[in-house]
Amino acid sequence: MIHHPQGLHRLRVGARLAVLSMLAVLMIAPFAYMLATSFKPNRLAFEWPPQFLPDPFTLDNYVTAWAGNDFARYFGNSLLVATVTTVSTTLLSAMAAYAFARFRFPGRTLTFWIMMLGLMVPGVVILIPQFVLARSLHLTDSLSGLVVFYVGGGIAFNTFLLRGFFEQLPHELDEAMIIDGAGSIRRFAALYLPLSRPALATSAVFGFLGAWDEYSWALTTISDPDKQTLPLAIARFQGQHATSWGLVFAASVIALIPVVLIYLIGQRHFISGLAAGAVKS
Repeated sequence: MIHHPQGLHRLRVGARLAVLSMLAVLMIAPFAYMLATSFKPNRLAFEWPPQFLPDPFTLDNYVTAWAGNDFARYFGNSLLVATVTTVSTTLLSAMAAYAFARFRFPGRTLTFWIMMLGLMVPGVVILIPQFVLARSLHLTDSLSGLVVFYVGGGIAFNTFLLRGFFEQLPHELDEAMIIDGAGSIRRFAALYLPLSRPALATSAVFGFLGAWDEYSWALTTISDPDKQTLPLAIARFQGQHATSWGLVFAASVIALIPVVLIYLIGQRHFISGLAAGAVKS
């Protein structure tokens, strides 16, 4: 019996493409249905068979969702918290990663692995200790309190990611700048940060997504309606408009817009930064 390696290879590739295409459709279909329903009148939300091209097309759901229930305020709260968290987490993680990657000091390895142990603890487990700490520091019911704990929760993973990238940078570049009289701060700002844009972009994407989508801690610590973030607002919005799926889906789509934009902006560096950070740590 004669085998045809090229034919078998094409068959395997075709089977993989078919499976991947099917999985892609399964993942995209719910989002496509949500997007389509958000542009439909509510009476057509459950039409059968489902239509992915709204007819008639309307923007009323978006106008109502944005204008009603102070949705714009909650959007602004989330945007502020996520932006400050992203910048702070990325900068602090980069500084910590730089220290772990390029300096030798007593307890360096032990300190790093103690930090990594924090990644193994589920966030729900430490909600009560966090709340007690936040209350003692007067950080409850405030956006700054959210930022402090979001930054604290994101530093470990991003330090792990950036440290692996920093360790791959040639030591010769460090030595050349040292010969020129550059100190550690100047080397960090002028050498490591510019060369680490893929890893920094990856860190920023993770930091933004973690702060933008977080629900449990915000629900635990925020009781003032004016300080609520978008996940809390959408949950309450869904409770108030449980049968108005066009409104609920429109609010959800609005919440997805910054996430999609952040990924599109950082996608060029995202995969390369994630892979580079995971190679060596």
